[in-house]
Formats: sequence, C-alpha cells, structure tokens
Amino acid sequence: MTQQLLPGYSIHSGTNQDRSLLIQFMQQSYREIFPEQNFAHLTRTVEQYFSRDTPLWWVTEGSRDELGAESSEELTFSHAPHTTHHAPLKVACLWVGNAVDQVKGDRHTYIFLLYVKPEHRQRGIGKALMRYLEDWARTKGDRQIGLQVFQSNTLALDLYHKLGYQIQSHWMIKTLEEGSREQGTGSREE
Repeated sequence: MTQQLLPGYSIHSGTNQDRSLLIQFMQQSYREIFPEQNFAHLTRTVEQYFSRDTPLWWVTEGSRDELGAESSEELTFSHAPHTTHHAPLKVACLWVGNAVDQVKGDRHTYIFLLYVKPEHRQRGIGKALMRYLEDWARTKGDRQIGLQVFQSNTLALDLYHKLGYQIQSHWMIKTLEEGSREQGTGSREE
C-alpha cells in the first residue's frame, strides 16, 4: 500500500522483485563512504537475508495522488515491459530485519539499510523513515531498534543522535597482516 511519508514523498512496501535495486542502493551507500572498495559481496548479503521476514520500503517522489497508483504493485512492477506507465523514481529505501539484544536477549528490529539518494537529502526523508519504522516496530511489540553505522558517516550519526539513539557497544576489528604475528609474552592478557 502506498501512503504519504511527508509532503512530496510517498512510501510503499518493496517486493522480492526489488532484489537487484536493493543491491544497487546498498552498493551506492557503501561507495559513498569507501569509494575505493568493490562491494560485489553485498549481493550475497541480500541473497542471504532478504525475505518476507525482512521488510523493505521504498520512498518515491510525489504524493499518492500525483503518482496515480492504488497499490505498491503498480509502483514496483511499473518498470516491466508490458506496462504503459512510468515508475516514479525511487529516492530512498529502508530495509530491516530482526536481531537479539546481546545483553537482555530480547528480539528487536534491526536496520540493515537506510539510504537516501544525495540529491534528496536534508529534506527530512531519513527522519521520516526512522519515525515510520519506530511506529511499525511498536505495532510488532518491539521495545528497541538496533543499527550499525560507520564512524565516518557523520550525517547518519547526527541523525541517529538527534532521534535519541545511543551507543550500546563498539564493534572492533583488527586487520591481520599475512605472514606476520605479534610476539607476546605468553600470557593471554597483556
């Protein structure tokens, strides 16, 4: 079902046929932060996790009346060769799944991807999507929403902080050089 997200933008559910577009949005999101990397592996991520249990929403420019669509299927499948109308441009997406709180053990909504195309940023779309998701999660009985954000993604960090999200843990990694090993003193904790 299509509904207005905020003036000038509508939101509707994605379908299994949106898989390739979701991959494109994910790759673009990561390329903006790490332009030198190849993100072909994100295809495997979508293949592994995208299902009817991991909802996807698209934001299109224009209200429902302007789009003239009565259902999300019209929007989603309007790119098919047998249709005569043009699909509205998808300008943002939100893809979520489930996770388990590492401390409390409660299942909760987890954001896989929130992406707004650069030319549509600073218009309130990200904030509106987060509020939409919070309402959706509450109706499911979830008591929290989790996400992971890169430390260098200052725009996203600023949005999440303004919306009341707090750091619960730090994800740490160490790149291991091939063939070299740090010499320790033999104790487990140094």
